[in-house]
Amino acid sequence: MSTAVQTNVSSYMYTQVIKNGKKKGKKKKKQKSTPISMTKSASTGRISSNHSNGLTSLSRSNTSENLKLPSISKEYPLSPRLTTPMRMPPALNREILPTACDRRKKMPLLNAIKPENEKSEKERFFRANYNYNPYFIYRFPAPPEVLERISTPSDKLLNIAILIMEIAIDRYGSYEEFENQTGGPVLGRSQIITLVKNYVKRENLENEIMLNLSEDLLSRGSMTRVKGKPTLNVRIVNLRQYWVEGLLRHEIGTHYLRSMNNKFQPWSNWKVRTELGMAPMNPTEEGLASLHSVLLRKDPCLWRCALLYYTVYKAAHLSLKELFIDLGKFVNDPQVRWDYCIRAKRGQADTSRPGAFCKDQVYLDGALQILKNRRHLDFHSLLRYGKISYRDIDIISDIAELEYTRIPSFMEDLHAYRGHLDRICDANGLTDDILMKV
Repeated sequence: MSTAVQTNVSSYMYTQVIKNGKKKGKKKKKQKSTPISMTKSASTGRISSNHSNGLTSLSRSNTSENLKLPSISKEYPLSPRLTTPMRMPPALNREILPTACDRRKKMPLLNAIKPENEKSEKERFFRANYNYNPYFIYRFPAPPEVLERISTPSDKLLNIAILIMEIAIDRYGSYEEFENQTGGPVLGRSQIITLVKNYVKRENLENEIMLNLSEDLLSRGSMTRVKGKPTLNVRIVNLRQYWVEGLLRHEIGTHYLRSMNNKFQPWSNWKVRTELGMAPMNPTEEGLASLHSVLLRKDPCLWRCALLYYTVYKAAHLSLKELFIDLGKFVNDPQVRWDYCIRAKRGQADTSRPGAFCKDQVYLDGALQILKNRRHLDFHSLLRYGKISYRDIDIISDIAELEYTRIPSFMEDLHAYRGHLDRICDANGLTDDILMKV
């Protein structure tokens, strides 16, 4: 299987350039040290320092009588800062150090914020019984100004996120039982391949998409390009049977098809897009994909969107180990809790400090916005027009190109499709009154 090397996140692209070469400068001459002799007058208590460049006098009067220095005893314990070992960051293995050529390449943000030492720090965290804050290192660290733009979380939908999770826990008793009843059995590699092949065949996409199965992805799946070829990346760890179809509707049925349809549109050119005053594709893009993930499930609970939103907000105010403990209110499984923690803390080096990668809040935000407007949205246009916000549908409809654009099979029957969206609202307690506040 091929290995994906570039994630299709154009809005977060940046370039890092490092210039080779040594700085030239004049060498400073070493100054010869001059011996200094000190004498003390018995009568005045004066200390004299005899330097070859001159005589410097330092005086103190009756030191033994007027100045009493505290002794180191139980009354004066050492400061915790002196007794605690300094927190030193780990170093990159020399074998994976990037070359100057590597640094000149454009690195997608989602690749740049993936820690190189995630596995070793995870092992150390678990060995410490969750009482340790990992220190992550990055091969291509993202510039601070880039991370700063996406480091401020929102609490606008926090109560709705908690409501969604509490409804699921009330229904199933725990997240783990929710997984068992709605996710089905965990699949092996060959079973995943079979399900993916059946899906792309059903959607007539057999010769268009490559498949890359990995254990190292931070997300469950992603669409990237490898040597110009669209590639579906799937994380095979703990992937359950009934979640695979949702993942394929999310990545292929939404991201891939909207990306391909976008190529036929005038606004595929960023200059035209700017001239038209079009809004960013998110949160619509990820919100629509999130709804498609649960669209045909037995219980279309928006648990993952809700927990991601909650986790990001908490991560911005807590260290990683504090966040791990806090998530115990909703998830017992330590492996699952770690996955959510690492997503929220990616891009951060010292996780003992508060901070979060806040992009994960767009899933719930976008999903709720679409559900709020589900009764009058033109969903076929939302797919055929490509990478757009639902707010721009009416603005660009006169210049849109529909020839050669495609929609996924699960959207062909709009009446049934809208019925599934209504069912999502009912399952998550999302009444019209709640959605009006979004």
